[in-house]
Order: sequence, then structure tokens, then C-alpha cells
Amino acid sequence: MTKKLEITLTRSVIGSKDGQRKTVEALGLKKIRQSVVREDTDSVRGMINKVSHLVTVKEV
Repeated sequence: MTKKLEITLTRSVIGSKDGQRKTVEALGLKKIRQSVVREDTDSVRGMINKVSHLVTVKEV
């Protein structure tokens, strides 16, 4: 069984760089306190690492 990650947007993307905004959007997050569940893959981990100051992550 693959691991899942619950990713929650905790801070606004206002004032962030364009690449960080696109990364948050690619994760499927649009509003603050919105959560999505994604599989724990290297590409998702890389996106989380890029915007780690904007999101919180929990293993599900």
C-alpha cells in the first residue's frame, strides 16, 4: 500500500514568487486551509520542499 500525504495550504501565496504560486496550484491548492491528499512520490516531495513555508504536511 502506498503512503499518502495530506497537504494543507496554511499561508497566502500573495507576495510569493511566480514559480511558488504555480507549484501550489499544481498541488491542487487554491484557498487557505484547503487540504488535498496526494501519493508520497519524489515529485510531490520536491514540490512540497519548494513551498514548505506555505504548507503543512501530515502522513495519512
